[in-house]
Amino acid sequence: MKRLILLLLLISLVCSETASQHLVTKKKRFDIPFTFENNFIIINIQFDDALPLKFVFDTGAEYTILTKREIADMIGLHYEKEFKIMGADMSTVLTAYLARNVRLKVGPVENPRQDFLVMGDDYFEFEALTGIEVHGIIGANFFGRYVVKINYQKQLITLYDPQHFKAPKNHEEIPISIYKNKPYIDVDSKLFPRDSTANIRLLIDSGASLTLLLYTDTHPALDLPDKIVRANIGRGLGGTMEGFIGRFHELRISENLRLNNLIANYHELYQYLDSTDLNNRNGLIGNKILSRFEVIIDYYRQKLYLKPNKKFKNSFKFDRSGLVFLASGADLNTYTISFVVPDSPAAEAGFMRGDRIKKFNWIPVSYMSMSGLARRLQGKVGKEIKMTIIRDGIVLKKRFRLRNII
Repeated sequence: MKRLILLLLLISLVCSETASQHLVTKKKRFDIPFTFENNFIIINIQFDDALPLKFVFDTGAEYTILTKREIADMIGLHYEKEFKIMGADMSTVLTAYLARNVRLKVGPVENPRQDFLVMGDDYFEFEALTGIEVHGIIGANFFGRYVVKINYQKQLITLYDPQHFKAPKNHEEIPISIYKNKPYIDVDSKLFPRDSTANIRLLIDSGASLTLLLYTDTHPALDLPDKIVRANIGRGLGGTMEGFIGRFHELRISENLRLNNLIANYHELYQYLDSTDLNNRNGLIGNKILSRFEVIIDYYRQKLYLKPNKKFKNSFKFDRSGLVFLASGADLNTYTISFVVPDSPAAEAGFMRGDRIKKFNWIPVSYMSMSGLARRLQGKVGKEIKMTIIRDGIVLKKRFRLRNII
């Protein structure tokens, strides 16, 4: 789910003096374990020499963001500047603060003078999206001086000293461009409904939990497919992003690496944004694609290395229920429906926004992770789902059968 683009533009303006990080070890490479929750990469960091926190590892973010102001206030951080930011709904005014010279450490990597933004409130609500506690985003100003390998199968990030890194022989080598610390790839694509071919530029974004996000107003060939559903395609800063979800014919990363019949999110950029500041990109490629590879990003040489893993040939699944839900509660195991896709099995069964899921096929959902519940709703076509929900204090039982929505 992507944060609001305006925030990223703001960060690039206010953090121009960020100090470079320091490797507090003489090793040529080192490993950082992560957990992969609802298609987000979550790593542990040490904040200000004291606090262990969880951050999203985000190649699509230029800078680091602390989403929990109470943490910054607790340790007495000084804010240099205050900013007002327009929310994703383009009407709500949000607040952010610039903090300088804060010590961050990830494993043996330490930056004693990290600059970042502190959000006035938790506008991102990562807990609701992932079902686990998250405190912020760690961006490329921290790790972009290294060669970065992401092994999704082993849930391990490896950082290499660029001077000692040798290109792997068993990976596909692909040229990329680095703009404002962020990696971009130009790919060929075949699009529905015309089956036309277009070259598009995508941000390589490990902070996005989706497959593809395409900006329909940035390229004449980016038409909506014939079969789409209108949906909340993600959560931006302080609000939801409205758009469409449909199938995308083919993404040709190279002659040997082609992905077919993908799920794509379609969104229109705001007309008054300067697309040149976004490196004229047409969208982004997220973790549902990246996790099918071992990914190596060489920022220094502007190279991408990809090696397919065992998930590469799996079909791209989409929810077959029509339910979108968020996590809440002390243990983040209370699931409340936030959106029901029109004309979906769930809509026909009478589900409504605000319904709280109590049981799934007679099993209390408090025993399920958020990602586990989502996987069950991508089950086989025709599978019967039984749910017990609570609506306005009343217990209701619902049934429906899974089917393809797109």
